[in-house]
Amino acid sequence: MSRAIVELRAATRAFLTSPHPAAFTTLRPDGTPHVTPVRLTFDAATGLVRVTTRAGARKARNVVAGGPAAPVALCQADGFRWVTLEGRAAVTDDPARLAEAIRRYSDRYGADPPAPPDLVVVEIAVDRVLSRDL
Repeated sequence: MSRAIVELRAATRAFLTSPHPAAFTTLRPDGTPHVTPVRLTFDAATGLVRVTTRAGARKARNVVAGGPAAPVALCQADGFRWVTLEGRAAVTDDPARLAEAIRRYSDRYGADPPAPPDLVVVEIAVDRVLSRDL
């Protein structure tokens, strides 16, 4: 998956390190949106978002069904301050990439993510950022 590095203002980067959940939008195979709350991590150096989940979760299945670059969006909000990250996603269970996702999650949220036996990471290469009041 190619990664376009996105430029973010300092306030937006700081907001993306705060422990707010985000709404994660994927597309079902029939094209309708599926929106679910998630915790995410954002790597500003690479423009990569990581979301850990179960392989059997609807969001992971939607990304897999969408192909190697499924379109997705995540929106993190606090009142009327918000940032939306759009990009292309892929699901992996690669141990090194999963370990990096868990490390980043633990750093951001102060606890390890849930650890079901089918834990995977959805990696999103961000190519568009929209925000308000950041």
